[in-house]
Amino acid sequence: MSVESDVQAGAHAAAEPPAAAAPAPNPALLGLITFLPSGVTLGLWFLGYLDTATLPGGMIPIVSLSAGLFLLIASVWAARVAANAVAAIFGVFSAFWLSFGLLLTGLTSGWWGVTDAAAVAGVQRTYLLSFTLVFILLTLATLRLPLAFTAGFVFVDITFVLAFLGVSTGNTGLFPIAGITTLVFCAIFAYILFDGFTQDLGGRALPMGTALVK
Repeated sequence: MSVESDVQAGAHAAAEPPAAAAPAPNPALLGLITFLPSGVTLGLWFLGYLDTATLPGGMIPIVSLSAGLFLLIASVWAARVAANAVAAIFGVFSAFWLSFGLLLTGLTSGWWGVTDAAAVAGVQRTYLLSFTLVFILLTLATLRLPLAFTAGFVFVDITFVLAFLGVSTGNTGLFPIAGITTLVFCAIFAYILFDGFTQDLGGRALPMGTALVK
């Protein structure tokens, strides 16, 4: 091969565009899109769209499988790519939805032997208080995330506080408000999901707001 042909071959190789980089793993897409149906269902339940007195068991399949199971899968995926904070966030939400499904199963079927109304209320209060404290801790621990995430977690906190107070005081008027706050955090997480899909498909990032803690 001549020097000229070598130069031409080198120029041709240099002109070739570099191969596109493979997209980074993003378990948040799976986690958020499977979280939303259960979140919307919970909000509608609080608002009275689903009869809270006689039909709470109808929520069991969607909260256990759509959110609980697939958030667990997203958490494992995140852990495998060393996205530790994402894995923890999806893990605690998976724990909530799976345990909520089991709680509904037990209280609507009598599996746990809890049938007295006062005992049921006591179990619900303890359950809600425990997760309320954990979600508040999660909110404080993730203040370095963009503001959209913090706003979503704050509305989760408000929802749990309202639900806890509603069960503790017997004030059923708090549940519709909890339904509204539930739909608000679903809308925020839907926005974050849309941003994730947009970036994964080559679009521009949507504004997420500045983190409260840098």
